Formats: sequence, structure tokens, C-alpha cells
Amino acid sequence: MADMTMLSDALTAYIHDHTTPELDIFEQLRAETYAKLSDPQMQVGRVEGRFLELMVKVTGAKRVLEIGTFSGYSSMAMAAGLPDDGKLVTCDVDPVATEIARRFWDRSPWGHKIELRLGDAKQTASELVAAGERFDLVFIDADKSGYVRYFELALELLPIGGVILADNTLWSGRVVDPQSDSDRAIVRFNAHVKNEPRVEHVLLSVRDGIMFCRKRA
Repeated sequence: MADMTMLSDALTAYIHDHTTPELDIFEQLRAETYAKLSDPQMQVGRVEGRFLELMVKVTGAKRVLEIGTFSGYSSMAMAAGLPDDGKLVTCDVDPVATEIARRFWDRSPWGHKIELRLGDAKQTASELVAAGERFDLVFIDADKSGYVRYFELALELLPIGGVILADNTLWSGRVVDPQSDSDRAIVRFNAHVKNEPRVEHVLLSVRDGIMFCRKRA
């Protein structure tokens, strides 16, 4: 996981001060994540959570697929943006982190919209493709080596106009001088998207970078 040190503390505070505050349940989830889990920085931040919620609302998404659940902050944020009859399917392999997620979803007003698929996300997404499932928005935030495959599966699950959001696509700036396998995986993914004619895209500098793609006709 990248350490996200591209913005100064003062600028980060300014951004937070000019973003709609998070509800108490999100603050409580963040506190428990940092108290009980290793690598708690894997959790999306308040600004990104609000961004994801608003993306669900402005796209009018009714079905969302999330690849990479961790402790459930992003799932809960996107579920908050769904209509009451909306559905979010989220995939992860970690029973410890997702147990925290389940507890907080159950306490929230949005838990009934969320379905956890515990297991390999590539297998789960392939099964969804085979079943003819469709989603309006896909959020990718899992193992970086799998990003290209997740992206290709997402394209099969989306209608024309559907949206893919991929997290950590600036990787604390290490995309400009990749050294590790994870650095190179993100560089490879960004290049793959850049050269993919089926999408139009923009690389956003929200938190650690979000690649925003829309499936073309």
C-alpha cells in the first residue's frame, strides 16, 4: 500500500475542511480499523469516501461491484449513495477485516444493500460474467498485480456508459520512477487503460490517485 505523502498536512486539512463531514459511524469504523488491523492505511479516507458516494449518486448507479473490501468503509460509502433498492456486491479474501466490515454494515442504514463474496475476486467476477450479471459502476481496490485482469472483467460486466474507478493509481508518486513489483503493476495498469479504446478516462489526483473510466459505445 502506498503511503500517500504527496500533499502537505496543511493542504490535506484544507481539503478535509471543504468536504462534507463524515457521519459518526464512519469515524468509528476508522478508529476500529486503526486499532485492530495491520496496514490500516488501506482504508479509503474521508474525502475519497465522499467522492465514491457522490459518484454513485451522480451516475445514477443501482448496482455496484467492489473488488477489495478491507474493513468496509468504501462499501458503506457507496451503499449510502445507492437508492434503497440498490445492490452492492463486494469481494475480498480476508475474513478478519471483513468481519469488522459486516458489523458496521449491520449497524448502518445501508447494510441491507451490501452482499459480501468472500473468496478470490477474479473467480467471483468471472462467475458474475458467466451468470450474465450487470453492474453500473465497478470500484477496483485490491491486489495491484491483478488490476489489469479486474479491469478486463469489469468491462464485461458494464453496459455502455458504465464506470470503472481504480484506486491507488498514482501510488504516492512512484509511478514516475517505479522500483518495486507493485510500482510496476500500477504503471502497467495505467498504460493498459491509456491504450484501451473501449474507454474514455481521466487520471484524478484524489488521495492516492483514482483512474476514472467510462465505457464507450
